[in-house]
Amino acid sequence: MRNKMHPEMRGALARFSLWLANGTLGYPILEGINYSDVLKEPSAMEMVYTVFTNNLELDQNGAPLNSRYCEERAAQWLRHYCDPTYKVEPPFAEFEHEGQWPPVLKNAPDWRPERQR
Repeated sequence: MRNKMHPEMRGALARFSLWLANGTLGYPILEGINYSDVLKEPSAMEMVYTVFTNNLELDQNGAPLNSRYCEERAAQWLRHYCDPTYKVEPPFAEFEHEGQWPPVLKNAPDWRPERQR
């Protein structure tokens, strides 16, 4: 039997995505910062999610323990991206922005080349 994502984890990810998309992520960190153009930059979007997920801590059932903190750290990264004079406190640790994404094919067992367009 395959494990499924914990419902609270799905909720945390959905809330993070909603707040990111509607411009309210990390209030008040990004207050007054229009980051809508950044959402069109794939590498910046990837990094926002990288910071969020690399900070996540889960309980033994896979439920998030610190999703609000993760949202805050992602907002700090985005704020610094938009405003290089913004000082991130505490400074980012190296692990926070390390991307470790598996190849798509290994992560999608039902993927077929003929479906790709």
